[in-house]
Amino acid sequence: MDARGAGVQAALTDLVIPPGPGLPRRLVLPDAELVERFSRAGGPGGQGVNTTDSRVELRWHVAASAALTDLQRQQLLERLAGRLVDGTLSIVASERRSQLQNRQSARARLAALVAAALAPPAAPRRATRPSRSARQRRLEVKRHRGEVKASRGRIRPD
Repeated sequence: MDARGAGVQAALTDLVIPPGPGLPRRLVLPDAELVERFSRAGGPGGQGVNTTDSRVELRWHVAASAALTDLQRQQLLERLAGRLVDGTLSIVASERRSQLQNRQSARARLAALVAAALAPPAAPRRATRPSRSARQRRLEVKRHRGEVKASRGRIRPD
């Protein structure tokens, strides 16, 4: 990384995931565990398209993270199994022109993904039946709508 990138590197620190469902206390992912790679983003051209490395790939090795408890690590490995490659979660951000904004976006998406994966599953839906009056109302509305449609048509001169 060159001297300009060093200033951007210092701007971001540890990733803090606030408390939420399944996460009673905040979770802090140390900056040392987050690996960022920068490259040129694709898309339409422009003055700086071939000169700025604004695309960010953020990688976090879930299986080796010291910030997680064993239970949290197990939950993340199970729930994010489809997104993990060798225990590493990778997020790519290239929506913005600025490298700093893409870094912030990638970190926010990582935080949201981890928080969602640690949240308990939703309670299963209890199947219910419509009440008798609800069924009658539905049939009455259907009958009325059918009458409205039946009254449409050509007007006969007789």
